Amino acid sequence: MQGSGQLIVNNKNYKQYFPFALWQEVVTEPLPLVGLDKDIDISVKVSGGGLPAQAEAIRLALARALLVHNADWRPVLRKMGYLTRDPREKERKKPGLKRARRAPQWQKR
Repeated sequence: MQGSGQLIVNNKNYKQYFPFALWQEVVTEPLPLVGLDKDIDISVKVSGGGLPAQAEAIRLALARALLVHNADWRPVLRKMGYLTRDPREKERKKPGLKRARRAPQWQKR
């Protein structure tokens, strides 16, 4: 693999797309682990959720793509938790409540 180390997210440089350094770091975490942070060009399309969730989704996708390239990296990526999806989802709204757990205001008298 040969490239200049560019990371494009939705046709923008990842540093423009993710304004905070923390999110930029989350996106690129798997690459230095396997020594490819300056060697490959990556283009990603992402939608839905917020920017932090998109950053974590890109990190998971990159880790899985790296495994397709070289399966020997699995133990390293697994140990750091980059191959694990965040299982949390929005709780459903229940009947009789305003939201998932928010009950209507109660008045004693």
